[in-house]
Amino acid sequence: MAHPVVELDRVGKIYYNGDVETPVLFDISFAIVPGEFVAIVGGSGSGKTTLLNLMGLLDRPTAGVIRVENQEVSQLDELKRARARRDRLGFIFQFHYLLPEFTVLENALMPCRMRGREFEKSQEPRMRELLKAVGLEDKLKVRPPQLSGGQQQRVAVVRSLANEPAVVFADEPTGNLDSKSGRLVFDLMKRLSRESGTAFVMVTHDDNFALEADRVIRIRDGRLVGAPVGAPEERL
Repeated sequence: MAHPVVELDRVGKIYYNGDVETPVLFDISFAIVPGEFVAIVGGSGSGKTTLLNLMGLLDRPTAGVIRVENQEVSQLDELKRARARRDRLGFIFQFHYLLPEFTVLENALMPCRMRGREFEKSQEPRMRELLKAVGLEDKLKVRPPQLSGGQQQRVAVVRSLANEPAVVFADEPTGNLDSKSGRLVFDLMKRLSRESGTAFVMVTHDDNFALEADRVIRIRDGRLVGAPVGAPEERL
């Protein structure tokens, strides 16, 4: 059996505002394996985005342990966390966050640039191929304001794979798109996950997309709902 790319062991999260404690997540345990496409669903305020931020090393748990590729990352210092995010994790957000002054190709390569110009240069042929694979081969020198919303999000999906991450975290990646563009972006993520062997973890409010995931993890009031740890979560 494949080793998990992400593993959570009894993870909890409390936010503090002076003397006021706001518990958000309680005793969360599960694992994500390579190439798995997982949907995280739950009502507003259930803790979905907080959970994604913890797995993506954008926030720290107040209890439990998080491992990425078998490395305990919960208590790494900020520099090591930043390097782990850069080198091993990919991100897609509801808004594409492309840089308007750079071309499509330059935006897709931006995570590579953070690792140095030589690395960026070495990855350019692969990124050109990925952009071609998502139908943007004629847009490489175009800047984001000249693209549709769906095209911009496709660039964001390709960008998330720039550093060949072990896992990509997607927070409502279709939430800002019309239904047709949303379907294209969702299908693209699933296809790239299969082809690259990269795990995708997607927070979504769309039940139809969640049903097409390999596994559904449901959260209610900060707690997992459904099947036991280690088994495929129950379908919606």
